[in-house]
Amino acid sequence: MGARKRIKADQRKEELKNSSFAKLNNCPTSPRKMRIVADTIRGKDVFLALNILKFSKQDASNRLEKLLRSAIANWEAKNEGGRPEESNLVVSEISVDSGRMLKRLRPAPQGRAHRIRKRSNHVTIIVDSAK
Repeated sequence: MGARKRIKADQRKEELKNSSFAKLNNCPTSPRKMRIVADTIRGKDVFLALNILKFSKQDASNRLEKLLRSAIANWEAKNEGGRPEESNLVVSEISVDSGRMLKRLRPAPQGRAHRIRKRSNHVTIIVDSAK
């Protein structure tokens, strides 16, 4: 590895020290429904986001709440002795990408068939301490 790559890799490691992430793959909810819930907590304080998700009516909020708790636990494991309450953690990034699609056929009138696409998604949450 050259000097420039090593320096750049060291900079990237330093930037990622205060942040941690959690991923949820192949979640059986359509990405459109998950993005609605994800937009409500983007950029918010972690504990405020947990409260929003806990009292939200959408089904996707339960999965996001569990994922956010996992990201907080990952941050605690990375920063031993650090408390999330004191380090004012923020949901810095949350991205929802489409996952695999299960394709099914539904009978339609006059011998035809309509295609049904059961969508899933991948969610990534990055938790970072506010600066």
